[in-house]
Amino acid sequence: SGSQPALAVSPSPPAVAMVAGVGLPVHVGLVQLQQLPTLSLGGFQQAAAPSAALPGQTTASTAASSVAAAATALLTGAAALRSAGRGRCRHGGCTAGSVRSAVVLRAGGDQDFPLVNVARGLSPAELTGPRVPMWVFRQAGRHMPEYNEYKAKTGKNFLDLLRDPKDVAEVTLQPLRRYKVDAAILFSDILVVVEALGVRVEMPGGKGILVPEPFRSPADLSALPAEAETDTAAFVEDKLSHVLAAVRLILEKMKEEGFGDRPLIGFSAAPWTLFFYMVGGSSRKNQKEGERWLAENEKASKKLLDLLTKVIIEYLSAQAQNGAHVLQVFEAMGEHISEENFTRWALPAMTEIAAELKRRHPTVPLMVFPRGASYSLAALQTAGYDVVSVDTETNLGEAASALKAEAARTGGGRVAALQGNFDPKWLRTGEGGSVEVVRREVQRMFDSLGPVAGFGQNGHPALIANLGEGLNGTESVELVAAFVDSVHELSTK
Repeated sequence: SGSQPALAVSPSPPAVAMVAGVGLPVHVGLVQLQQLPTLSLGGFQQAAAPSAALPGQTTASTAASSVAAAATALLTGAAALRSAGRGRCRHGGCTAGSVRSAVVLRAGGDQDFPLVNVARGLSPAELTGPRVPMWVFRQAGRHMPEYNEYKAKTGKNFLDLLRDPKDVAEVTLQPLRRYKVDAAILFSDILVVVEALGVRVEMPGGKGILVPEPFRSPADLSALPAEAETDTAAFVEDKLSHVLAAVRLILEKMKEEGFGDRPLIGFSAAPWTLFFYMVGGSSRKNQKEGERWLAENEKASKKLLDLLTKVIIEYLSAQAQNGAHVLQVFEAMGEHISEENFTRWALPAMTEIAAELKRRHPTVPLMVFPRGASYSLAALQTAGYDVVSVDTETNLGEAASALKAEAARTGGGRVAALQGNFDPKWLRTGEGGSVEVVRREVQRMFDSLGPVAGFGQNGHPALIANLGEGLNGTESVELVAAFVDSVHELSTK
């Protein structure tokens, strides 16, 4: 804006950085300052909550000195800080009420997470830990006995659990206690954004998650909040505060339980996927409604997709500001849109999301999963996603060739890492799964991409092992464990 921001550091615990000169003085909302490209904070990292005290022997004066020493770099990165802290506040800037939290620093430093390093594109010589890190789509939830026992104990259904940060933290940590996965993923649902927009979401038994009153005509969009309201960090902090509180609590609990060496993945659905539910109501019925809307209501479709894009940017940005180390975008309904419409409608929205998140959080890797639309992997790489996920219908080797060709076509940019694409049917005993079969299929998955020693070298994509679609709840915990262990064992042979 041309004004010179000022940095103030409180002299007593907890250490607080305040930025002024951006309209009104504002508190910066739980910003991970180490993500700013010009700022080095040494041994400090963002705290789980504004009230957290500095642990160990670290004193407030030490913290204040470290922050003050970084003042010059912080001022240089003021534009990035303003974006990260206040989001897109409008009409006179942000006040302390619209962005409520302050930056709190504590000892700990930036963690060396193997999965994050692979996602960032580090060369094999720079990596520590497993060469092929892994996690599992829907790793928390119905397939785990402890999850079902917890639901029964609390008397809550799935949607009820999502509304309480304590429940979200508990369920998020359950797979970390059972499996040696290399990351936690926020226990949530793709439709929380739809709920935040005032659209009712239900989960009747046996029917999946539903939007019972989908939009039937463009006139229905009048029920949504105005874009001037939703296109702000304050909207997300208000409507999705329970999710952000859960992110902070998960990180706190991970450290308490000895899982601080693993990153937390935050996520959101992509705009097309939310659009699909909002006009069709279900993933099982009315599957043509989304494309009908695109054809018959072009102006309204663009308006809704634009609104969803802005909210998703703020939502994912808030997750990063509250501590998520990686961000995943799920285009879960990619199979229900034609390639032509994907290119025209879905891809521009996903490109905007990647560009803005990279601007705000340049060191936070972005993952994307266009399930059923693997033809878009190369374009999503060019859009700025660091990791592109491959479904079960796509060969990893063919996906790698497409990414390398796209990188060459666009001027030799970085080749994205691949994620996937183990078929979860082998994790179900009723579909032929066994420990031996799982191990065999993991090796086949690796072989489809080439020798493990070549992953991430000489322009060949690295791999983050995962599934080609999410767990459906009927999998064997023994076979999921065998999958996790086989990935680690076979990738280090």
